Amino acid sequence: MRSSLDNYLGIHPQALQLEAKRNELLAANLANVDTPDYKARDIDFKTALSAAAADSNEQPASALSTTSAGELDSSAVKYRVPMASALDGNTVDEQLEQSAFAENSVRYQASLQFISSALRDLMTAITGS
Repeated sequence: MRSSLDNYLGIHPQALQLEAKRNELLAANLANVDTPDYKARDIDFKTALSAAAADSNEQPASALSTTSAGELDSSAVKYRVPMASALDGNTVDEQLEQSAFAENSVRYQASLQFISSALRDLMTAITGS
């Protein structure tokens, strides 16, 4: 069962966790842009977030399923289909990855800002100032 704070913050804590994991995957893709046979990975954000929202009603502390190493469950991580294949088997498109990383960073900052604002409003309501 969700607490009042979970209900107040909504889906944003789960989105923040998912965006952080996606940033890690995108950074790994960029770090391996020259690695032969490296396959670019990403998360289908919309599908993973809706799954996290559905699971959060039952398990608010761990809405995203992770392995023991803290990695996302393999069902959430997908291999990216390359626009053009490289001769060395690498599927990382550096410009696409940089664009996705920048977009995801903006989403991460927006989620942080929303949570920060919501908590600040809550503190104002509690303290009256």
